[in-house]
Amino acid sequence: MRKAWWKSLYVQVLVAIVAGVSLGVFEPGLGEKMKPLGDGFIALVKMIIGPVIFLTVVVGIARMGDLKHVGRIGVRALIYFEVLTTIALVIGLVVANVVKPGVGMNIDPATLDASAVAQYQQKAESSGGVVGFVLDIIPRTFISAFTEGNLLQVLLVSLVFGIALTHAGSAGRKVLDGLDEIGGVFFGIVHLIMKAAPIGAFGAMAFTVGKYGVGTLVSLGWLMAAVYLTCLLFVVVVLGLVARLSGFSLWRFLVYIRAELMLVLGTSSSESALPRLIQRLEELGCDRSVVGLVVPTGYSFNLDGTCIYLTMAAIFIAQALGVELSMGDQLVLLGVLLLTSKGAAGVTGSGFITLAATLGALSGKVPVEGVALILGVDRFMSEARAITNIIGNGVATMFIARWEGKRDDATMHAALAAGPPADIVLVGDRDPAAH
Repeated sequence: MRKAWWKSLYVQVLVAIVAGVSLGVFEPGLGEKMKPLGDGFIALVKMIIGPVIFLTVVVGIARMGDLKHVGRIGVRALIYFEVLTTIALVIGLVVANVVKPGVGMNIDPATLDASAVAQYQQKAESSGGVVGFVLDIIPRTFISAFTEGNLLQVLLVSLVFGIALTHAGSAGRKVLDGLDEIGGVFFGIVHLIMKAAPIGAFGAMAFTVGKYGVGTLVSLGWLMAAVYLTCLLFVVVVLGLVARLSGFSLWRFLVYIRAELMLVLGTSSSESALPRLIQRLEELGCDRSVVGLVVPTGYSFNLDGTCIYLTMAAIFIAQALGVELSMGDQLVLLGVLLLTSKGAAGVTGSGFITLAATLGALSGKVPVEGVALILGVDRFMSEARAITNIIGNGVATMFIARWEGKRDDATMHAALAAGPPADIVLVGDRDPAAH
């Protein structure tokens, strides 16, 4: 028996988004004060992400047993990520050159507010480049990997622990069974936290609209429209083709994860739906080992929406300031973004640091202060980035699971036809076939 429609998380979050936008429009001052609701919900989700990834990856690797298989999944995932993010960067670059959203603004660089972007520029300069990014993957301690919120650190610890567990013999099997049961409890915690999702979505949307206002949207609407349409083009054409090659309907997949998409739309953060995405992909027949490896890695290496946004924002700033970028300059931009975009997190605002680092690498041709031009509308564009990112990582996991022969297509087709199950997670019941 299906539950009443008004009890669906999808409907509740959708209503909360509409209510938040309405409050932000009609009572902007009060809307701004709702910020703690959104921040609190995202903090709750981030609190649980580390343990969920750890338990999913460790149990997946230990159950698989074959470490060569684990390595093959990782290599194939990185190849897929590199190809898709390159396509996303190129599409963003082409659209920005065709649409030319910044041409005609003729903004004098001297009038830019350098103080508004100083913090992002400072963080970009202190990032340490590629070497710094790689070293940052290694946590200071085992526990700090979970307390600092770095997904790649959690993934590294999980991989090491899972590999060690496969060599631990009978004692390792006891630990594995215990971790599997604990995983069920943690997904139960995810279910409890998701009950607060409508409150978080309401607070985040009320704050965004209340603080930045509808007028901000109008002033830079052409850039926003270009970003949204380009992300839509990428999802429909590129990810649609990938889904078709992998043997499933992108539309049915999107319908299946509609509640997660609404959650991302409301909070402007793809991380808010990460634990639930893991559940949904397992329900669709993807092996836990593949889901555990591909999803957390994708949240740092497969940010398609962020890549589209970064190229379009960089070209927009150059056009608005009247800076002519040659084909060589744009190829340099593309090459830099292939590296810098890999470290962009899935949380709202992190794109500024990456964008500042990218502009700084163009030999001073485009002033980093130009980032100030999009400060006001970045929050509104973050929804397009975040939704594209989560769809991209979902499709990537489905594709790689099929590539590895680790996807049960009978389970997948049955789940896609039936739709997502009720939002209930039972302790110890995480077998996709049981749903």
